[in-house]
Amino acid sequence: MPRVWHVPVHDATRVRDVRVAAEEAAARAGLDEQRRAACALVATELATNLVNHAKAGEVVVDVVDPAVLPEGWPGRAVQITALDHGPGIADVAGAFEDGFTTGGSLGAGLGTCRRIADAFSLHSEVGRGTVAVARVGPATVGLVPAEAPARSLGVHAGGVNVPFAGAEQSGDAWSWVRSGDRVTLMLADGLGHGAEAARASDTAVEELRHCARLPPAELLQRLHTALSGTRGAAVAAAQLDTWTGRLRFAGIGNVTARLRDGGRWRTLLSRPGIVGAHRPRTVREDEAEWTPGSLLILHTDGLSSRWTPPAGTGVPPADPAVTAAVAVRDAGSAARPVRDDTAVAVLANIPEASS
Repeated sequence: MPRVWHVPVHDATRVRDVRVAAEEAAARAGLDEQRRAACALVATELATNLVNHAKAGEVVVDVVDPAVLPEGWPGRAVQITALDHGPGIADVAGAFEDGFTTGGSLGAGLGTCRRIADAFSLHSEVGRGTVAVARVGPATVGLVPAEAPARSLGVHAGGVNVPFAGAEQSGDAWSWVRSGDRVTLMLADGLGHGAEAARASDTAVEELRHCARLPPAELLQRLHTALSGTRGAAVAAAQLDTWTGRLRFAGIGNVTARLRDGGRWRTLLSRPGIVGAHRPRTVREDEAEWTPGSLLILHTDGLSSRWTPPAGTGVPPADPAVTAAVAVRDAGSAARPVRDDTAVAVLANIPEASS
């Protein structure tokens, strides 16, 4: 089953743990020696920055789908996400320049990360903290090859998945597939947490790969059959037809969907039930217009169902994984401790100049 590495970083002794996690993820992703070394270096730099500048934070290492999909099933990438509630960076653009530092170090970390990763994005607010996301993919595939047909769709997806209580597997899983002008984003939350929950959500991901053209309601029916031998999962699926500009959504269980529709957030409704165990007789599909300013956020119950994305989410257009990571970091609080795996998946339009 897929593994997710979640490493709290409170002092310099955890930098090695982050590096080892990145090396293990790279091996699982089948990356070659050069790309494995790139993963290790990026992870080391990001963890060191947490210690030197934020004083504490966390790093999540996962193997994910690329942010832009070609036709067919692509190679996967190692994603390294660093989150903190530190002082933030006042000059984000300057922070990428070699020699920039606020802590007496060499100041080469972020510039190095951006040069050697296939994709690197940073979000920082003074007084609120910083989120950095790096992805390193196979050398033969690349993360976002310039010739990829999917670039013409202008649609990117990304997510962050944090296992509960430092577990090796998360019971949540997200993925997306493409078939022609259609892209389908899915988020599954296996019942409970731990290895059996992970098996259920991973089964949903594997089945999704064979159902790229099915509309959401039909996809959930297929998933119900595929998950019948597992403990089941809550599943939400959204399919965007980029030719017609229409988004179709269906969900069963407690995966929440928020769609930015103009200047407001709209909740897309799921039906009660458990895919693989208790599927409702009929599954309703919501349909909405997809515009250049649209943004879709799916999240599991590690975040409260009452959570609403704050103003400015994903503006200006940002790497969807960064948007997801900011949501994970900011939605939790000491007053509401997390009691389950937490996953957020985001679908967004990204202009060519920003990708």
